[in-house]
Amino acid sequence: MARQSKAERDAAFTAFMTDATPSLLRTAWLLTGSTDRSQELVQAAFVKTYAAWPKVRSESALAYARRVLVNQKTDTWRKTSREVTVDDVPEHEIRPDNKVEHRDQILRMLDLLPRQQRTIVVLRYYQDLSEQQVADLLGISVGSVKSAGSRGLATLRTAHTSAEGSQR
Repeated sequence: MARQSKAERDAAFTAFMTDATPSLLRTAWLLTGSTDRSQELVQAAFVKTYAAWPKVRSESALAYARRVLVNQKTDTWRKTSREVTVDDVPEHEIRPDNKVEHRDQILRMLDLLPRQQRTIVVLRYYQDLSEQQVADLLGISVGSVKSAGSRGLATLRTAHTSAEGSQR
């Protein structure tokens, strides 16, 4: 490959930016959920891609820039996400709109489950017991708790999706 002048490289990169911006913006928006943050992420990806532009092959330039974008998002997340510990858990106000108004629907959906799956789902997710505690309580293995809980949740998801679809 013959060496290009800086003006030729800049022109090639400008053309690449014009073509790649819509695709990279869509990807960035899906990663961030924010228009502003996605634009910042794309700009950061373009800066890093431009720095490596002489080494980037034209046929894989979009893939390269997309990888830079994803890595940039990961790096940003690592830098900004810190666990914050507090002495007391803040109290949440209980408002009427937070209450479960569809208890009968929940009961109907739980009725779809076989006895053991229903028991495990209730103990694990309504009573917040660990898998080991449920296994000890029911006299079964932890693996049985995991598989029955997984199958029960899958049935509930399907029932919930069907119920929402019929309400529309």
